Amino acid sequence: MGALPAATQGVPAHSSIDLEVLFKQCFYKDYQTLLMGGADEPLYRPATAASEPHRIYYRADYFASALHEIAHWCIAGAERRRQEDWGYWYCPDGRSPEQQRAFEAVEVVPQAIEWMFSVAADTVFRLSSDNLLAEGKLVADDGGFPHAVSAQVLNYRQGALPLRAQQFLSALAAFYGVMDPLAEEHYREFEA
Repeated sequence: MGALPAATQGVPAHSSIDLEVLFKQCFYKDYQTLLMGGADEPLYRPATAASEPHRIYYRADYFASALHEIAHWCIAGAERRRQEDWGYWYCPDGRSPEQQRAFEAVEVVPQAIEWMFSVAADTVFRLSSDNLLAEGKLVADDGGFPHAVSAQVLNYRQGALPLRAQQFLSALAAFYGVMDPLAEEHYREFEA
């Protein structure tokens, strides 16, 4: 693996550019996929020709957005990786309770992996329901979504983490100097 810029004075610098380089080092040879920042909205775009790479776009230069999109990519099978945005639907902020439950059902796995990536990168993870307002009122969380994400993390920590997610988790931990990203103490509570 090639050299990445070193974190200075023991404090990791959380640059999304580092994630782009690390992702390319881990996956480009086998998957011809690039991670790219600066987008208005996250999007996965499969290659339209054999000579071009697949691209994962993340929001602006947001570190967390990059980690989240990598998590989605790590669980997408070969068929999903042939579809724009992995074939998922997206309904923007203001979802009905039924739409929100459907969104959260899809988001449990990528948010669990994003949490693990955040631990390995020594940065804060914030659970996102991505639906602050619905019909002009704040949507109350019944705790089911956070509980489901925590349960999924526990399952992954017990050895069920997908191979690409494990590979990237290990690369993050090595780069950021996190000795045991699967240790229980990292997964006690969410950041508000």
